[in-house]
Amino acid sequence: MTRRRFIADQVSANTAALTGDQAFHLARVLRAEPGQVYDVVANGFLHRSEIISVSEQEVLFTLHEELESDAALPLHLLLAIFKFDHLEWAVEKATELGVARITPILARRTEKHLALAAPKRVERWRRITLEAAKQSRRTDIPHINDPIPLKLALEQETSPTLILLSETEQTTTLTTALTSACQISQSLDTALAIGPEGGWTPEEMALFTQHHWQPVTLGPRILRAETAAIAAIAIASTHLA
Repeated sequence: MTRRRFIADQVSANTAALTGDQAFHLARVLRAEPGQVYDVVANGFLHRSEIISVSEQEVLFTLHEELESDAALPLHLLLAIFKFDHLEWAVEKATELGVARITPILARRTEKHLALAAPKRVERWRRITLEAAKQSRRTDIPHINDPIPLKLALEQETSPTLILLSETEQTTTLTTALTSACQISQSLDTALAIGPEGGWTPEEMALFTQHHWQPVTLGPRILRAETAAIAAIAIASTHLA
């Protein structure tokens, strides 16, 4: 039977602790007891771990041997902010698929009320990634950056491979661009930009061109932003895993 997996809230020497909702779930729902064994991710490493003590506030583990685990995809998702329920679904699925980092982008066509509310939603998005990471048995949690304007995000990006999903691109596919990039660059680190509902404006497309992003297509169909994000990550994973 596959052991349940948790991500430690606190780590010290050879012990790890779960607190808050995780501790409550273990204590009240799973009725955990000292001596039981679970898998615990501590500082990015997976361990077989034995419970030392249980309370609704804290469950303390002894960390035993380190177990083999998979690394995150070297993929930074720049995701324009759109309707929060759709965005949060995309964040959850991107976590399950293994992305390393997500930056919410304040695009020109991001609705004003969403742009104003986004900074207050970041902690919720981080909780979503935590739960999705546990559900998908990841050994790490993707980093969720604070929302920033597109121009600033492009100026800060350091990945050697820069991929832009574009509705106007008709010939270069994502697969073609990634295959070419993997042949040229020794690093697999890749940034992938997904636009808002309505797409990027001409001014934003000019910014991408200025910063040498490669526009690509996923095919002839017009996809919702969240669908495009998941399809693109799944394709990218075949090249970057």
